[in-house]
Amino acid sequence: MAKLLSCVLGPRLYKIYRERDSERAPSGVPETPTSVTTPPSSSWDTYYQPRALEKHADSILALASVFWSISYYSSPFAAFYLYRKGYLSLSKVVPFSHYAGTLLLLLAGVACLRGIGRWTNPQYRQFITILEATHRNQSAENKRQLANYNFDFKSWPVDFHWEEPSSRKESRGGPSRQGVALLRSEPLHRGTADTLLNQVKKLPCQITSYLVAHTLGRRMLYPGSVYLLQKALMPVLLQGQARLVEECNGRRAKLLACDGNEIDTMFVDRRGTAEPQGQKLVICCEGNAGFYEVGCISTPLEAGYSVLGWNHPGFAGSTGVPFPQNEANAMDVVVQFAIHRLGFQPQDIIIYAWSIGGFTATWAAMSYPDISAVILDASFDDLVPLALKVMPDSWRGLVTRTVRQHLNLNNAEQLCRYQGPVLLIRRTKDEIITTTVPEDIMSNRGNDLLLKLLQYRYPRVMAEEGLRVVRQWLEASSQLEEASIYSRWEVEEDWCLSVLRSYQAEHGPDFPWSVGEDMDADGRQQLALFLAQKYLHNFEATHCTPLPAQNFQMPWHL
Repeated sequence: MAKLLSCVLGPRLYKIYRERDSERAPSGVPETPTSVTTPPSSSWDTYYQPRALEKHADSILALASVFWSISYYSSPFAAFYLYRKGYLSLSKVVPFSHYAGTLLLLLAGVACLRGIGRWTNPQYRQFITILEATHRNQSAENKRQLANYNFDFKSWPVDFHWEEPSSRKESRGGPSRQGVALLRSEPLHRGTADTLLNQVKKLPCQITSYLVAHTLGRRMLYPGSVYLLQKALMPVLLQGQARLVEECNGRRAKLLACDGNEIDTMFVDRRGTAEPQGQKLVICCEGNAGFYEVGCISTPLEAGYSVLGWNHPGFAGSTGVPFPQNEANAMDVVVQFAIHRLGFQPQDIIIYAWSIGGFTATWAAMSYPDISAVILDASFDDLVPLALKVMPDSWRGLVTRTVRQHLNLNNAEQLCRYQGPVLLIRRTKDEIITTTVPEDIMSNRGNDLLLKLLQYRYPRVMAEEGLRVVRQWLEASSQLEEASIYSRWEVEEDWCLSVLRSYQAEHGPDFPWSVGEDMDADGRQQLALFLAQKYLHNFEATHCTPLPAQNFQMPWHL
């Protein structure tokens, strides 16, 4: 009877992976009392085959879930319509509640029938036995057996806790349950401090900004967190996850962040291969509708690196909602997992981000300054210009205030706090992070990210002459135009390198540098072009084109 109840309440099982010979337990090693022996994978098909009763019951419950999601998103409009028609009176609501109660009882009955269907299926009974054993005892053998199943991630046991590193338990400077530290907007200047009357006047605007950010704004910014989109992408995500596990020997893990969100991760270990880059770990930060199952993780994988992918809060197996604070909390526990559980030193970790993933990448670079390098592909400097691009001009004040208070993705500001090597990849046909049209390459916000970084690191070089020549170079939309501008200014790379190396030897590596202070205009222009060409590479493609492995290069450094 207990097993039947476990089948009724158990998670949905999607797939049984092919068991790899290298993962099977040695025959001479005795099993722990809570270990469960799995039958050979060849006796079962790798796709879970539900019985007819479970299959049909699952379809009914999935349909009900979709209808509930549609009802949730349309509830404000439905409530307004019902109110206008007079259907929200007590005499109409009571019968409706009876209908709703009856429907819930019917769905509960369907769930019980699904449990009976699972109970009659030896595949599911074997799976639920392994899952319960793993929850009781997370031994290496139990976790190895559980990793052969793909199921609803809510039931996956937690593999790593944000407080697990001993240094965090002893330190008061680490993150609290309220979250890790973020850069905040500059405080008001003295003399403009808010009085009580001003605060009362601003209250309606603040309430409006909060409502916009937590309803329409968050879903526009992170469409991958919308349940209906995830439901539509589920077959593709399952296929991508199977590829990572079966072909790349990927290991899935659940991390618990300081805000209580559970983060879905996938680790592919290449340290045992002959390729030297396998000793480096690339942590991938996906875009606003990207998932590690089908996202930018494929680029460093093809290049031979060890890779750690993770999903934003609210994406696929990760819980929560993708607000900046939650994003930073998730990134923090991912980096801690890489260091304290996977065994990588910060100097062996590279942060690679695509598009909106630049926010968490630059936060990690700012917060973990010993990280080896940062690579930002198709990313931007600040969210406000891109948000204003898609909203009406009359909403400018509301949009700016909402972004600054609730959705402040200040990538450039965070990146300037990092002292290590950086590479920016600009898509020359990018249609997403341009503020006008894709053909207008100067409206690409990747340009602003480069300029802000160079102006912070080399303020004397990026004075008026240097800034002007770099802008001319950024106008190039092809490699031929880029090389033409570069050669026109007759950049002497050996001279530039010698100037930079001598300055570093004399003053140290910490930015900002005052190099170029005593140079003439021609020298500053040459140095500015040299640095721009080292920090930014062009890729002739649109925003969503996968980056080829040959374009995944380590950033330049002296």
